[in-house]
Amino acid sequence: MDAQKKKQLMITACKVRMGIIEGVYNAKSGHPGGSLSIADVMTYLYFEKMNVDPKDPKKADRDRFVLSKGHTAPCLYSVLANRGFFPVDELKTLRHIDSRLQGHPDMKHIPGVDMTTGSLGQGISAACGMALSGKMSNESYKVYAVLGDGEIEEGQVWEAAMFAAHYKLDNLLAIVDNNGLQIDGKITDVCSPMPITDKFEAFGWKVITMNAHDFDDIERAFAEVDAARGQVKPIVIVQTSTKGKGVSYMENAVGWHGAAPNAEQYEQAMKELNEQLAGLEG
Repeated sequence: MDAQKKKQLMITACKVRMGIIEGVYNAKSGHPGGSLSIADVMTYLYFEKMNVDPKDPKKADRDRFVLSKGHTAPCLYSVLANRGFFPVDELKTLRHIDSRLQGHPDMKHIPGVDMTTGSLGQGISAACGMALSGKMSNESYKVYAVLGDGEIEEGQVWEAAMFAAHYKLDNLLAIVDNNGLQIDGKITDVCSPMPITDKFEAFGWKVITMNAHDFDDIERAFAEVDAARGQVKPIVIVQTSTKGKGVSYMENAVGWHGAAPNAEQYEQAMKELNEQLAGLEG
C-alpha cells in the first residue's frame, strides 16, 4: 500500500476510535470492545472501498452495508460521522433521549444506515436479500456485512450462508470479526464456532483471511475479494482482531464487551488515542 494512503487511513481509524470512546462515555453505556476491533476494516470500507456519497446517502447505485453485529453501532456511527454523513460532535448524543443515534443502527433516521440491526444473526440474512435483489435487477452495487464471531453461533447465520451459496451471491462480502471474545467469555468456551474458515468453505463460500489491524494486509485481502468476483460464490473475510484495540486496558478484556468507561478511564483512553494520533500526524 502507498505509504501516504496507509498513513491517512491509520489517522482516520484513530479518529474513529476516539469517536467510539466519546460516544460510549457520554452515553454511560454501549459496546466499546467490539466497536474498536472493527475500526480499521470499517475505515477501509468507507474511506477506500465502498461507493457511497454523504451528500446523497440513498443514491440508487450506492454500495450497501449491513452491521449484522448491531451492538457495535458506536463504530458505524463514528465512521459515518468522520465520512461526513452527520456532524462528528453528534456522537456525544449516543443513546440519549431524542437522539437519532440509538443503541443499535436505525435506517429510518440515520443517514448512511442501510439496515436496522440488533438481533444477532439477522443482519446477514438482510444482506443476502439485498445482494439477491441486486443480482435479479442487474445492479452494479456490492453488499457488505460485518458479523461477530460470537454472533455466528446463531443458526440463522448458517441458513443465510446456505442461501447465499445457493443463489451464487458473488456480489456479497461478509466479514467475520474474530476477536475471540463475546459477552460471556471466550467464544471457544461459550459455544465454539471453530473452525470458522472450514465451515464457510463447507457452505460453499470463498474464504479469505486477514490481520484486522494491518492496512497492508487489509488491502491485500480486498484485492483477493476483487479477483474472486465473478466466481459465482459469496465471499467471506475472516479477520483476526483484538477486542478493544487501541485502548490498552480494554484490549482482550471481555469486561469491555458492553461497558462504558468512567471519567478517569475516559481520560486515559483519550490520552492514549491522542498520543497515537500525534505520532501518526507528526
